[in-house]
Order: sequence, then structure tokens, then C-alpha cells
Amino acid sequence: MARTKVKDIRECSADELSVRLRDLKQEALNLRLQQATGQLENPARSRIVRREVARILTILSDRKRA
Repeated sequence: MARTKVKDIRECSADELSVRLRDLKQEALNLRLQQATGQLENPARSRIVRREVARILTILSDRKRA
């Protein structure tokens, strides 16, 4: 899964963002489990996932304020 641009995230609806957020959090959990067991192949992926979660949360909070 490639990095998503902010422009693409802003075009999504709130429902799509919440589904995507849930999926990313699940992926982050799986990556943490892989890291704990020593099976993590791409350590940079966890950083990418964390940043995408932050992007989505930022956009959702911006929409709430507006």
C-alpha cells in the first residue's frame, strides 16, 4: 500500500475515512505484533502507517471544527 496524498484523503467522505482509519489501526497492530515476534520485514511501514493515521485524524478534526 503506497503512501496516500493529503489531497486524496480530503476528497474522501467521513465514512470512508473512518473505515480507512480502522483498517490502518488494525494494520498498525499487526505490524507491532510482527515486530515483537521478530517477523517484521519492512520496519519503515509502521512509520508510514502512523503518519497516515495522523493525517486522517487531522483532517477529521478540521472538518469537525469547520
